[in-house]
Amino acid sequence: MEPLLKGVIPILATPFFEDGSVDLDSQRRLADDLIEQGAHGLGVFGNAGEGYALLSSEKRELMQTIARHVDGRVPLVAGVGATGTLAAVEDCRMLEGLGANALMVLPPYYLKPDGEGVVAFYRAISDAVTIPIMVQDAPMLSGVAMPPALLARLGREVERVAYAKVEAPPTAPKITAVAGAVGEAVTLMGGLNGQFMIEEIQRGARGVMPAADMTSLFVAIWNALEAGDAGQAWEVFVRALPLIRYELQPGLGVSAAKHNLVSRGIIKTATVREPTRSLDAAGLDELAQLRKLVY
Repeated sequence: MEPLLKGVIPILATPFFEDGSVDLDSQRRLADDLIEQGAHGLGVFGNAGEGYALLSSEKRELMQTIARHVDGRVPLVAGVGATGTLAAVEDCRMLEGLGANALMVLPPYYLKPDGEGVVAFYRAISDAVTIPIMVQDAPMLSGVAMPPALLARLGREVERVAYAKVEAPPTAPKITAVAGAVGEAVTLMGGLNGQFMIEEIQRGARGVMPAADMTSLFVAIWNALEAGDAGQAWEVFVRALPLIRYELQPGLGVSAAKHNLVSRGIIKTATVREPTRSLDAAGLDELAQLRKLVY
C-alpha cells in the first residue's frame, strides 16, 4: 500500500505582519500556491515555519485555519517539539483534533533519554492518537542521537510510528543504514532543505521536506527521479543549488525563504520572530542575485 506521505512536502512558512502578529490571509495564499506548484503535502510548525516561536494559541488558530482552507487537497503534517511527554501528548491530541493527518515529533531534548526513554516517549504519543507519527531524527537540533537500530525498534514496537525524517548528517549513508534496519516498517523522508535529496531518494527515501520557496524545483526533481531520469533531476538540482546552499546558513534560512516568497507576491512581509535572524542589506543583495540565477 502506498504511504500517505511521499514526494515533496514543503514546510509552510508562518507569515507575520510587520508588528509580528500572524497573517492568516498570507498563510492561506501560501498554502494554495504550494499546492498549485505540485506539493504532495504540507508541513506545519516545522523549523522552517518558526514553530519554535509560536504561541500555543497561535498554533491552534493556524492549524484550524490551514486544515479548513486546504480541505483535504493534500495531507497535513504537524510538527511537535514539546520536550515533556505529557506536553507532547497534549499537543499531538490537539493537532489531530484540529485536522492534522500526521505528526512530525522531535524526541525529548532537554533531559535527553536513553533508547528506552525514547521508545516510551513515542509510545505514549502513539497510545493517545490515531494518526501516523513521523520521528524527526535531527540530532543537530535536538542533540538526541537515534541510531538505525533504535529507529527500527520504534517502527516495530510503537504502533503509530510509520515515518522517520532523517536529518542526521551524512544523511545519505544514514538512509541506507536505516532502510536496511527497518525494511518496510517505516517510510523514510529527507530534510535539511533537500541538499542531498537525490542521493537520499536513490537510497530509499520516499520524499523530502524542504522550505516553502522552491517547491516547483523540488517537485521537478522528484518527478524526474520517479520517471527514472536522474540526469534531468541533477540538471534541476544544480540550478537550485546556490539557493539551497544559501538557505542552509544557520538562523538565516527562514528570512531568506520569506524574502523569496515576498518577491513573488505570495506573502506580504518577510518579518521573522526572535530568535530568528533577518538578512542584512548585503544579504538581501546576495539573495536577489541568487534569485536571478535560480528562477
